[in-house]
Amino acid sequence: MSRPLLFLDVDGPLNPYAAKPEKRPEGYTTLRVPRGDGDPGLRSRSRPLRVWLNPGHGPALLGLGFDICWATTWMSEANRWIGPVLGLPELPFVDFGSALLRERPDGVHWKSDALLAHAAGRPFAWVDDEQGAADHAHMAARHRAPALLHHVNPRIGLRADDFTALAAFAASLDRSTGTL
Repeated sequence: MSRPLLFLDVDGPLNPYAAKPEKRPEGYTTLRVPRGDGDPGLRSRSRPLRVWLNPGHGPALLGLGFDICWATTWMSEANRWIGPVLGLPELPFVDFGSALLRERPDGVHWKSDALLAHAAGRPFAWVDDEQGAADHAHMAARHRAPALLHHVNPRIGLRADDFTALAAFAASLDRSTGTL
């Protein structure tokens, strides 16, 4: 049995973009991403995008027992801009294609179906700041393997208790069957 997947968003969990703009969180470093690079949803900005990242998150993520996969609007650009600051190797990413930033009338997050397709029945955890009740129901109805939708507050980003919850989920899986 392969390890479970960890679908990892950037803005919110890794980059606490909603924190007070004048106060960088302790342990974080500032990255400036030039206009036209990085998150395609922000390419219209005239000033460089400010991204706060905690270099300690990379080793902590690698130690969780997951196969990590970018699940972010940054897509492949996360390997160029985010991964190196965190000390992460090049990671696969979910290509959201035409679903990128498209709101759904049923309230399910636009990432959900692409994540389910990418998981292809494997257990996974999805770390993001945007999932809701509709996503929990949608995933439960369409994915037979265990799935953890882990919400992270975008004002504070990933914290020790988030890493604890993720590690507990990974450890709870029976490696031979992929079930809880």
